[in-house]
Amino acid sequence: MTHLDPALVDWSRAQFALTALYHWIFVPLTLGLTFIVAIMETIYVKTGDEWWKKTTRFWMGLLAINFAIGLATGIIMEFEFGTNWSNYSWIVGDIFGAPLAIEGIMAFFMESTFFAVMFFGWDKVSKRFHLLSTWLVAIGSNLSALWILVANGWMQHPVGMRFNPDTARNEMVNFWDVVFNPNAYSKFLHTISSGHVLASLFVIAVSSWYLLKKRDIKFARRSIMVAASFGLIVSLFNATTGDDAARHVAQDQPMKLAAMEGLYNGKAGAPIVAFGILNPSKRYNDNTREFLFKLEIPEGLSLLGFHSFDAYVPGIKQLIEGDKAHGIMSAEEKIRRGKEAVAALTAYKQAKKAGNAQAMAEAKQRFEANAKYLGYGYIKDKGQLVPPLQTTFYAFHTMVGLGFWFILLFILVLYSVMTNELHRRRWLLWAGVLSLPLGYLAQEAGWITAEVGRQPWAIQDMLPVGMATSHIATGSVMMTFWLFAILFTALLIAEVKIMTTQIKIGPEEGNHV
Repeated sequence: MTHLDPALVDWSRAQFALTALYHWIFVPLTLGLTFIVAIMETIYVKTGDEWWKKTTRFWMGLLAINFAIGLATGIIMEFEFGTNWSNYSWIVGDIFGAPLAIEGIMAFFMESTFFAVMFFGWDKVSKRFHLLSTWLVAIGSNLSALWILVANGWMQHPVGMRFNPDTARNEMVNFWDVVFNPNAYSKFLHTISSGHVLASLFVIAVSSWYLLKKRDIKFARRSIMVAASFGLIVSLFNATTGDDAARHVAQDQPMKLAAMEGLYNGKAGAPIVAFGILNPSKRYNDNTREFLFKLEIPEGLSLLGFHSFDAYVPGIKQLIEGDKAHGIMSAEEKIRRGKEAVAALTAYKQAKKAGNAQAMAEAKQRFEANAKYLGYGYIKDKGQLVPPLQTTFYAFHTMVGLGFWFILLFILVLYSVMTNELHRRRWLLWAGVLSLPLGYLAQEAGWITAEVGRQPWAIQDMLPVGMATSHIATGSVMMTFWLFAILFTALLIAEVKIMTTQIKIGPEEGNHV
């Protein structure tokens, strides 16, 4: 890939990152708000209280705005696999395309069909059928996330496939291995529960604003009660799924874990960094200190990654230079074996073209002996295998720190509303309002940790990002990057303006007390 323009790779990565980050502004609110709306409508159907119907319809209106605008960014992101990442789509499309196709056929159509009934079917269908439609929208939207995260989980930990030297493609051999990939289901549960947390923060923020303005008091209290209860449950669940996700990262992506914790030198009983400031001049192979300042929890990283206080956790130095005592192969050896796999694959193709069966068999045998390291054959410098450390470290700790704050917030808000003290605690109401942007920050930090932390790989240990890009003009990618930046920003501004206008108008007439 020496002929590949590095600027093309960088701009392609930047464009996809831009699309993904904007898309994830809209998606988590949809994932969580659908369930909150379904819970509110269930209360309405059970009690027959018209207040709950009005409350449900208000939040459903905000959900519709977010759903419609979020759809546009998702469609664009899927098209980018064909435009900017055609080599990726060719090499792994047999596996990656299957869950995306199921997402479109099953989940998306179920979600879209019943969304129309949910939004336009009031007083046109029975209460119970409308409630069923609302729950199916909630289930469908989260099923959409399931199949997308199965695909993403496979990128983090590829299973259930084999590389076919005749086609130079990875082909699926076991669909169920892909679906039940432990990395995929832990990522799915952690991701959707984080979306539910954000939706709870959204409802609390808007309702807190009403209480600060001393309007729609009954509506705001009821909404906060549902959101804080739901938020506390899903935030505690989110913490447990985060623990499970970290364990899979430790086992399947040890370099990512080392970057998340700024761990340069591995050790048994490794501590976890509760708070730290990295030394920006530190390199894995020098003797300078790792942190300018840090607070640690003894043995916490070993416990997080391996559920054992004295487990050995490799650092960046061991993962690059190797550690025979712990069975860790050096990066140089992986690169050597990867180049042997590339050479054997080339020899196999040449022998096949020449019709030399014996040479084909020999080359195939050499290839299969080193196929596991094929992706490393395209790595030029072992230093490339270290992801952007500071970005990964700070994103991870931002996500975790905010997660603990959200749990505390839900507890405080729920206790205050149950004791009828919330309206008197203006500081807590302001905390509820200001925690909404922190919720979005935590969402983006989580995805930055997941995606930046596995660089330079498009598919972990199999396909470097540089090998995955399309052969198109760099200028075309630059132009579309800026066009998308303008488009997505306009969509975001439109959503914020429409939502704030709707919030200022407030619930339907009669919801005031």
